[in-house]
This record gives sequence, C-alpha cells and structure tokens, in this order.
Amino acid sequence: MKIRPVILCGGAGTRLWPKQKKHQAKQFIDFGGWSLIQKTLERIKKPVFDYPIISTNSKYLKEVRKSLKKNKVKKYKIVLEPVKKNTAPAILSSALIKDIPLEQPLMYFAADHLIEKSHILNRSISKNKSNLDDQNIFIFGIKPTSPSSEYGYFLTKKIKKNINKVTKFIEKPKSAKAKQVIKSKGYWNSGMFYLRKDSIVNNFKKYQNKTYKSCLDAVNKAKYRNNTYYLNKRFFAKSLEKSFDYAILEKTKKINAIKLDIPWSDLGSWSEICKIYKKNKSKYYKKRMSISDLGVDMLIYLKEKTFL
Repeated sequence: MKIRPVILCGGAGTRLWPKQKKHQAKQFIDFGGWSLIQKTLERIKKPVFDYPIISTNSKYLKEVRKSLKKNKVKKYKIVLEPVKKNTAPAILSSALIKDIPLEQPLMYFAADHLIEKSHILNRSISKNKSNLDDQNIFIFGIKPTSPSSEYGYFLTKKIKKNINKVTKFIEKPKSAKAKQVIKSKGYWNSGMFYLRKDSIVNNFKKYQNKTYKSCLDAVNKAKYRNNTYYLNKRFFAKSLEKSFDYAILEKTKKINAIKLDIPWSDLGSWSEICKIYKKNKSKYYKKRMSISDLGVDMLIYLKEKTFL
C-alpha cells in the first residue's frame, strides 16, 4: 500500500500581512516563477506516494485547482471545509473520506513550507512505514540552525533502535529559552505528521469524540462532484476549533519523532523570505515578481533590507 499524501492548504497568511485586510495566502504567492504549493506538489511526485488529497476551503478552491493543473496533477481529491475550524477537524475529515482504507499510511504536509533535500525526507517516510500502528503518531523534527522564537520545539528520548519518543513540547520559546532547548538537543516541530487512518480514528475517538462524530457526519453527508468533497456545513460547524497539536498531540503518549537535518522553513516572516533569496538567488529568483503580488508590507521590508 502506497503512502497517501494529504496537503493542508487552509492557512490565511496573516503573519505576513498584519496591516492588510485583503491579502494573498502564503502558499499561493508568486515568489518569482514558483509558489509554495507548487513546491509541495512537486515533492509528492515520487513512487512512494499515491495520489494526493488536498484539504482546503471554498475561498482557495480556484487557486488549488489552478496549481494542480499547472503541476499536471491529474488524479487527486479535494476536501472542502465549509468553515474554518483549525487543523484538528481538517486532518480528521480528510482522513475519513471513503477513498482511504482503514490501515492507509497518511503523510500530512503543509502547503506553505519550503523543504530542500526532500529525498532525505522521503527516505525517512519510507523507512518508518513499518513502524506505524493503530495508535501511534510520528512527527518530523528539523535540526535548528538558530534559536528561533518563530517555531515550536520538542525533546525526545530513544526507546528502541532508530525510534525516538517525544517527551516534551515547547511552544515558541523566547530566544534565551530556545538556546537552552537547543543545548538539550531539541528539534523544531515542523508540523508534518505521519500516521495511519486507524490511528487518527482511534485518537480522536479517545480524546476528541465530539469532533470525531461531527466530522464523520460532515463527511457522510458531504456532496461530491468534480473530485471534490463538499463537507456538510451543519455538522462540520459542530467540531471544536482546535489545532491538531492541542487536540491530540498534547494528550496522547504515543508520539514518536523522525529527526531531519535538512533546510526547511515555513517562510512565516519577510526576514525568512529574504534569507532564502540571499542564500540562492539563481535557484529561487527566476523572474521578477509583479508589484501587485508583493503588497505594501513586503515592498517596505525588502526596500529597507536593500533587496529591491
């Protein structure tokens, strides 16, 4: 059974556009001939993966279809949220569709992350497939390059050969605390999850049963057309608005970590965006972005940093 990639594509991008009411979600920004969602779709075009499932909302449906077409992804399923309820209901509802068998391995990617050396990531995904069961969850940690306050961290201990158990989460610490966490061999929490469908079902039944029932009803009552599941709004709205981290990860004890030492960023700030351009302009700057795509905040920031 191949691994099914699920792409979470619902972020609003408000961290980049704090002063603007109208802005483009980060995953769709044209960064000079490429976007983050396009990079994500390219990453899953490997033999280890089955066709993708994209979890998004009606606001982004047109952009998602456009990206799928541009990347020549012909086989896919879209799960459309009628209202925003954070990542816990999004992760659960995308797993509950009938296309996914109960023991299906699922790899959850964020649509707005930039990952280099993805062959190392894909190798670790394949390697740990046999370690998945009906209860556990694997999360991916990135070896920190600096004591950043923009990311969460976690600590681990080795429980058996090649398997590290997560012992503690640290949510976006201040710089001094981040330095201590790194000295304790802490890793950035990338927000990528790897688990089987039956593990999702069992964990939600145990820790978030109300959300499980509402999402199950929303999927069962969904309308399906053009490769898209339109989740039932009445039932989906009953789900608790929680992140997967708070809803499940902070409650279950069966979380293992896959540690990676690869270039990774969620490009959540203009400083991070500038950093990747300065690192390799020829790779990421194929054509100049249009001024209308940039927005006032980005123009001011890049001008101050003498990038424009």
